[in-house]
Amino acid sequence: MPKQTVRLGRSGRGPTDGTRDMALDIVSYGRRGPNGTLRFGADQIAQIQRTVGRTPEVMVKVSGGGRDVGGVDAHLRYIGRHDKLPMETDEGLTLQGRGAAKEIVADWQLDLCRSQYKPKPAEGQKDTRAKLVHNIVLSMPAGTPAQKVLAAARLFARENFALQYRYAMVLHTDQPHPHVHLVVKCEHEFEPGKRLYIRKATLRQWREQFAALMREQGVAANATPRQVRGQICKSYRDAIHHRLRELRTFAQWPIAERAKRRPPKTSTFMRAKLDSVLQILRTERGALDAGQEAMQGTLREVEADWRATADALRRQGEAELATRVDQFVARMPAVQTDAQRMAERWKEQVRIRALERTKTRSPGQRVR
Repeated sequence: MPKQTVRLGRSGRGPTDGTRDMALDIVSYGRRGPNGTLRFGADQIAQIQRTVGRTPEVMVKVSGGGRDVGGVDAHLRYIGRHDKLPMETDEGLTLQGRGAAKEIVADWQLDLCRSQYKPKPAEGQKDTRAKLVHNIVLSMPAGTPAQKVLAAARLFARENFALQYRYAMVLHTDQPHPHVHLVVKCEHEFEPGKRLYIRKATLRQWREQFAALMREQGVAANATPRQVRGQICKSYRDAIHHRLRELRTFAQWPIAERAKRRPPKTSTFMRAKLDSVLQILRTERGALDAGQEAMQGTLREVEADWRATADALRRQGEAELATRVDQFVARMPAVQTDAQRMAERWKEQVRIRALERTKTRSPGQRVR
């Protein structure tokens, strides 16, 4: 099969001269002509069109990685839904059923990795052992054809890891957004001592590559940093997302159904954040704004870059696209800290509970 080359965008290049992150500078995607005028090529214009048109964004993230054979085996069994889902390997094999995870672990010879035999740290201490594998997730929004996500994931894995790092993958469709779990061995197969390291720039490049592969499958897909889209708040880690999703799902069940089931555990991280917000509401209200100025500064930089992009597009004769850029900037959400957002939700819940108590109170009952 001929090797396919995927062109990676410039956003994967981090700043090397102390300047701010190039990923936030939309203008940097353009090229200067002989007279110094900024011009966008066809690829850059297509990228701008996808972004201002709110084309669905791909997601590529590292969700962790096993540091010993037992951990890798447990994760493989988890993504295989305990023998119910088929796992595809880098050799083109499909494994399923009892023993599939152990077969992969044995085939990869993870027990020969030196880091496997380092002692596990005591509880509460940081685990400094080198990873045996990286756990990567390739995901698309709800409604995307699952088999096209799997086809793009196959190409992604083949182009990045084939004949270098062993890997296995599983398609999951049990959630609205189809996604592929990809497990990649960290140690190179033919170069002793060489390991796979995943940095922020690597993830940006992988997102762009996976988006391009999805478009080859006929699926609209884009890959831009969240700041460029006006999303300044950081996302939570996977464990927190899962816990919050469980709580939201439980809250949507009928009251009679909830009474029969044990409620999921609350997120200790979110509980601590909420307790902190409530303490601030009782004492220093202004502390909710902590960090907002830095977020406002980032948003101002992004908006300035987009306006410069619109100006360059107008000079280039792309007036319609420039107008869409202006509209895109005008619709960017206002900056809001996590504390401010949680405080608003808490106040809304208090208001709703008060209304519910009013509705259930008998007509002659006095309000204390």
